[in-house]
Amino acid sequence: MATKFLQISKLRRFLLLLSPVLLVACIPAQPYPASTPLPQPISPPKVRAPQVGQQWVYNVRNVFNQELVDIVTEKVVSIAPQIRIQRSGLKAGPLPDEIQDPWGYILQDPHWNPPQKFEQALPAWPEQLVPGWSGFYRTRYQVVGYPDSSYYWGLNVSALQWEGVSVPAGQFPVLKYQNEAPYFESNDVFRVANYRQEDMWLSPEVGRWVIRRGYGRYLLGGMFWNDALWEDYLEWELVSWK
Repeated sequence: MATKFLQISKLRRFLLLLSPVLLVACIPAQPYPASTPLPQPISPPKVRAPQVGQQWVYNVRNVFNQELVDIVTEKVVSIAPQIRIQRSGLKAGPLPDEIQDPWGYILQDPHWNPPQKFEQALPAWPEQLVPGWSGFYRTRYQVVGYPDSSYYWGLNVSALQWEGVSVPAGQFPVLKYQNEAPYFESNDVFRVANYRQEDMWLSPEVGRWVIRRGYGRYLLGGMFWNDALWEDYLEWELVSWK
């Protein structure tokens, strides 16, 4: 009996490890933003430094039906002692702030629900703007406003390639990279497994991504990945910046 139990436990661990592959295969095919491959710059460009007053405006759409969910404005309101980016939606009104400390490292990420405050800041983009670079980071996070509990968070960051993209704000050379958070711990005790993934198109000139596209899925007790529940599947597209 003990041997049989051990075999079942090993099988469950194997299926959990395999789950991201199965999950990706289950996602309905959605067209990605049109882009043109670009050669890698001889010297990787530096990301524009933050200054008070810098601003980015994004159209936020539902990927499945292209419905315009909101128009979100993000503005740098302070750069010391931390970089604070104030956010508001045309429909949603005031949104949680993004905090970076230092620039290029996220301490408070408001883009997922609920917003997260990390114990150690995580890269906002690849630490080296070179295709093929990757890194994995482990930390814990608190839900903003609830400091009494923390949860495991693991993040893969992978730089993919340089591309040229066109958005309402203009045409930009960008570094496409991917964030993946497998097996993170949710503050929702009813979730037994969680997975999130984002594709990002970073413009060093703009100092921020011009396209951001991400989704999350999760399991409740007794569920399998082919029936996993969806978090929002959204695409952010830059409308204007200064």
